[in-house]
Amino acid sequence: MKWCEISIQTTHEATELIAEIFNDLGATGVVIEDPELVNDYITSGKWDYTDIPIATETEVVTEKAYLAVDGELEGKLQTFRQEVKALEDRGVSIAPGIITTSELADEDWSDTWKQYFHTEKPGDRIVIKPSWESYEPKDDEIVVELDPGAAFGTGTHATTSMCICELEKLVKPGMKVFDVGTGSGILSIIAAKLGAKDIQAVDYDDSVLKIVQENLEENHVEDLISVAQSDLMQNVHGKANLVIANIVADIIIRLFDQLDDHLEEDGTLLTSGIIEDRIDDVINAASAHGYGVVKRMENKGWACITFKKQA
Repeated sequence: MKWCEISIQTTHEATELIAEIFNDLGATGVVIEDPELVNDYITSGKWDYTDIPIATETEVVTEKAYLAVDGELEGKLQTFRQEVKALEDRGVSIAPGIITTSELADEDWSDTWKQYFHTEKPGDRIVIKPSWESYEPKDDEIVVELDPGAAFGTGTHATTSMCICELEKLVKPGMKVFDVGTGSGILSIIAAKLGAKDIQAVDYDDSVLKIVQENLEENHVEDLISVAQSDLMQNVHGKANLVIANIVADIIIRLFDQLDDHLEEDGTLLTSGIIEDRIDDVINAASAHGYGVVKRMENKGWACITFKKQA
């Protein structure tokens, strides 16, 4: 079988959304070439030696995916271009938005893309490990096994890694947690492994729910987490001590309309996926509903903000 490599040059803001388009088209994993991330690795000391130069231009991210060359390919390429255009029409910055395709000889891409994913430790305790690598936890480390696949969220993106750092501080034994826009389920899994006992993981896209369930079973937390399709918190039940929303600014702003009905009076809202230009919009929406900023983190153009009800 031959494969078509689809590549697009885009922005950090559009990265997650384009990855979702690729996954909807049937791509098994998405390769994200982010010069900003490479710079971080070069300067982190994790490599003994590298001759890769520090990138001076870090605004453009290249995303690649691979689709089988068959009778459905042309239609999928057309759909991809239409979906990218639809993002632009909704105000998402795609620039430069250059799309290229090339045909490649038969190769086992399910193994090839594994070179891009390795064991990471985004927080003080949480370690994210793909299934094909071995890792022996040290001291009080907690290992989450997660493979990149058809749902976004592996812990390497700044939005997710900031959430993980905060969850290590916020999750208390026995607490109730709602994970809104769960994606791969990674944050629900981490909450469970940190001691939460009643977790409801929901996502608007019901196509990811099977992946979430598989990830829960892989990490032996399926008894602690329920999974459901939901538009924001319409299908969650009761009130939580902690609500997690690692999504995008516009959806977080909508979330405040439902928050009082689903968050305990002294509960915490952990939000992420907010680009720098939208931070004030989210904070203003929170304030209008009586919520104030407890903590604000920023990394690589993204913000992670914790809110609580103001007295």
